[in-house]
Amino acid sequence: MDKFTLQDRTKKFHIAVIQLCETLPKNAAAYEIAKQLIRSAGSVGANYRAACRAKSRTDFIYKIKVVLEEADESLYWLEILTATRIVTSTMASTLINEAKELVLIFNATDKTAKDNLSKSKNP
Repeated sequence: MDKFTLQDRTKKFHIAVIQLCETLPKNAAAYEIAKQLIRSAGSVGANYRAACRAKSRTDFIYKIKVVLEEADESLYWLEILTATRIVTSTMASTLINEAKELVLIFNATDKTAKDNLSKSKNP
């Protein structure tokens, strides 16, 4: 998957999260979870774009770690929404699956980048 496809995918994830949060009940718990979820989902896309413009391999690795953390945090908040029955699991299942896939993608990206950095230091 090229970087532009992944940038588009992370943007669509953020948009879908916003759309889900628009349907949440108007209560304190849903509001706080939505706020956290929207921030973390947005951070996935924004920080991935920043990683694509990294100044060095080390900078890229650092930024990818942030993306990975934010994707995992998004997954956490989606799981909380379903565990508390604020949303049904069917409503959130597509987003939960996408968050899991993004975590796997960025985890693999982090590992590959670290391996490549290590190889370049020890030829």
